[in-house]
Amino acid sequence: MLKGVLCMTVLSVAAAAASTIQHADPQAYDGWRLGVQAWSFNRFTLFEAIDKTRSLGLHWIQAYPGQKISDTLTAGFDQNLSPEQRRQVKDKLTEAGVGIFAFGVTGIPRDPAEARKLFEFAREMGVETIVSEPAADQFDMLDALCAEYKINLGIHNHPKPSHYWNPQTVLEACEGRSKWIGACVDVGHWVRSDLDPVECLKTLQGRIREVHIKEIDGGHDVVWGTGQARIKLILEELHRQGYQGTFSIEYEYNWDNNIPEIRQSAAYFDSVASQLKPTGWKDLFDTTLSNADFQEKGWFWDDGVLTVVKGSKDIWTRSPYGDFVLDLEFKLAKGTNSGVFLRAGNHQWLPWAEVQVEDSFEKTIDRHICGGIFDIQAPAVNAVKPAGQWNRMTIMEKGSRLQVVLNNQPIIDIDLDEWPEAKKNPDGSANKFDVAYKDLPRTGFIGLQDHGTDVWYRNLKIKELR
Repeated sequence: MLKGVLCMTVLSVAAAAASTIQHADPQAYDGWRLGVQAWSFNRFTLFEAIDKTRSLGLHWIQAYPGQKISDTLTAGFDQNLSPEQRRQVKDKLTEAGVGIFAFGVTGIPRDPAEARKLFEFAREMGVETIVSEPAADQFDMLDALCAEYKINLGIHNHPKPSHYWNPQTVLEACEGRSKWIGACVDVGHWVRSDLDPVECLKTLQGRIREVHIKEIDGGHDVVWGTGQARIKLILEELHRQGYQGTFSIEYEYNWDNNIPEIRQSAAYFDSVASQLKPTGWKDLFDTTLSNADFQEKGWFWDDGVLTVVKGSKDIWTRSPYGDFVLDLEFKLAKGTNSGVFLRAGNHQWLPWAEVQVEDSFEKTIDRHICGGIFDIQAPAVNAVKPAGQWNRMTIMEKGSRLQVVLNNQPIIDIDLDEWPEAKKNPDGSANKFDVAYKDLPRTGFIGLQDHGTDVWYRNLKIKELR
């Protein structure tokens, strides 16, 4: 299990019937987690940074000290927050599906009691690594605190002439220390110090605890894979070392609107990482929609959001899927009625399982509200958000079992084999389908419905289950 505020894993469906699923963490590389250093969004509040991170389909953030929390919660984020302020931050993280895996770059008090206060705060917030540039005479105290709290210290390198600009200096600080003391390497700052980041990584092999990742060209950040194109070599070196850890995107350019560049950079990271040690997660529809079937000009990407021109009909995968986990987000307009089609035998109107996507906020629970299996099974709770807000849904099908989580709440867990008759549900109520659900295909296409109302999708990720 991952240490942190959230544990976002898919549980084994071979376990007892009481088991369920949670929202997934669809990383491209088995053992790496990509997040955002909130400094990339230092023109915004922490809550805005969390929302921006989530809009990118990322589930992790590295917070930095002093960032204003929200427009109404004006305190800076650090260990001096009150219990109520901390609760509000944790509630926001849970709601967004984002965890804080690191905190820094922060100073660490010399007073042991004050330093302990920082570690207590880090543990409460789920922090795995404190990023700092401590003085040499602090390491005995920090080594003990790291071991006690089981939190890493990542020694950070700012550019020359800062104390730790040279990786050899960082390595010397780690010598003789426990496994909890290591480096938070900033590969971009090494470039600014006229160092080769791959050679620097080799120097610190075995001591790397966190990576600030960026591509510098012409004196500023550029989209990864462009410019000097160092990122691929950096990832290949970390893979060679067997690095298992976290990466924080620190994009220090176009401050007011760097989301498009960060999205492109994250996609490049995934394209490289998925070739090195793939988890199996991939985009349901690629950026050109070349793996989709739909009417021309009917569906299109708009800054990472899949949008439909109303009246254009449905969009379908070109490849069929058997057992899978699908993780996605959607936003509804007022009165929207749509759906996600599962394991369709073809792209025409034939019986298939449909997860309802509908503006049904505060409606009475029935088999037609959001998250329900249309005309088959009502959701356990009405978990959809009001129109205009982003919702998150995870769907798993394995064999005859179908499960759905909506906005952190398990709402569907059914066995299709319990529908042995056409037009009839197990409770005796009628449904509209001429084919019994137990006879539906166990392999088929996935589709998003255009029902003539506005609906938007983003971060559609799928993993086939073996």
